[in-house]
Amino acid sequence: MQKGITFEGFHRGDRFTTGRRTVTETDVMQFVCLVGLFEPLFIDAEYIRNESLFGERIAPGSLTFGMAEGLTVQTGIIHGTAMAFVGLERMRLYAPVKVGDTIQVEIEVLDAKEVKSRGGGIVVFRQVVRNQQKDAVMEYDVSRMIRGARQEEKEGRSQ
Repeated sequence: MQKGITFEGFHRGDRFTTGRRTVTETDVMQFVCLVGLFEPLFIDAEYIRNESLFGERIAPGSLTFGMAEGLTVQTGIIHGTAMAFVGLERMRLYAPVKVGDTIQVEIEVLDAKEVKSRGGGIVVFRQVVRNQQKDAVMEYDVSRMIRGARQEEKEGRSQ
């Protein structure tokens, strides 16, 4: 896989788009079981059909977030240069992600601040998750510590 972008390579307004992924019933059920979200909304077909707002199985918001983060990593932009997940702000869920929906993430760099003591900086990204109709289903701002070019060179020499 390609090496990610170092801190100096990110600039306010930069945009990236991830690949796509279709959410399956297996994805939802495995996630629900893995993390213990044993809510009727996710596991009871009769409840879902007759009492839920949507009448069909939906993905938990936390699964949508996790898949969005996975799609982000798969772009390669932070591969080997991301040092830490620093924070999450302003998360909004606009619509459910249903089984069979295909999601994709649009990423925009909002800000980049150098942190010399850490050999890089904090980059703030706005991430908009869209379904196959291009409707925004989730939006959030995420901050990541990204390795700087000098730190990258230093570590490259020591290996």
